[in-house]
Amino acid sequence: MLGAGTMGHGIAQVAALVGYRVVLRDVEREFLMRGLRAIEDNLDKGIRRGKTTEAERDETLQRIRGATSLSDAAHADLFIEAVPERMELKQETIREVERVAERDFLFASNTSSLSITEIARAARRPERVVGMHFFNPVHIMRLVEIVVGAQTSDETVETARAVGRRMKKEPITVKDVPGFASSRLGVALGLEAMRMLEQGVASAKDIDTAMELGYNHPMGPLRLTDLVGLDVRLSIAEYLHRTLGTENFRPPEILRRMVAAGRLGKKSGAGFYDWNEEEQVSRER
Repeated sequence: MLGAGTMGHGIAQVAALVGYRVVLRDVEREFLMRGLRAIEDNLDKGIRRGKTTEAERDETLQRIRGATSLSDAAHADLFIEAVPERMELKQETIREVERVAERDFLFASNTSSLSITEIARAARRPERVVGMHFFNPVHIMRLVEIVVGAQTSDETVETARAVGRRMKKEPITVKDVPGFASSRLGVALGLEAMRMLEQGVASAKDIDTAMELGYNHPMGPLRLTDLVGLDVRLSIAEYLHRTLGTENFRPPEILRRMVAAGRLGKKSGAGFYDWNEEEQVSRER
């Protein structure tokens, strides 16, 4: 698992929970340790809620090994990357893997919007490159989007689907088009919710409640944006607006202002919600 951030450590956790041996690698030791602590915290919460046993937690943690050197994962059969959403970085990640890999491998990108076909141009074997787009929080959300690049082989797709099912996810298969299926729909909803907030239609909480209670969404679009990260949503929206050319994906000014002010959502402590206040309420409970 390449990248120990929000998505990376979440994918590592669900993989280890079902029996995979996982190397969780990040370039910075600080980020790696933060990711490992987050996995342990998630498992401890699962125990308190009766979702996980202490034995399952201990076995899961034993299957995860942290690393800052990519050579520590040279024996892996499957590399999943969750590095930042920059095409050149994802392509360089493939090249790095090829330099150290000791056996044939599949390479899966957790990108939420970038072209798998374009990412695979950096690979010597593009037929073994596929998208595996997980959703946040990974240990709770059941969907994994399998994205098929122009040269992705049928065998690679079936292997990715099998891995997803073993991780207790429901895989859907989509073509490599901008935004795939989930981001295209989800971002459109999130941006419209932001425009409604900008126009004073209702508060963030009430807009979210409308979708949670009126449409049975598990989480409203603004709260979800806080979890994903406003900077991530802005980047995806700009990409979709540029590639699809529709006004639906033009980022609202409220999103640009909040990102510029450093209000990036839960990871910065504040976005559409005050997460420091929510954490305090949670601790008091």
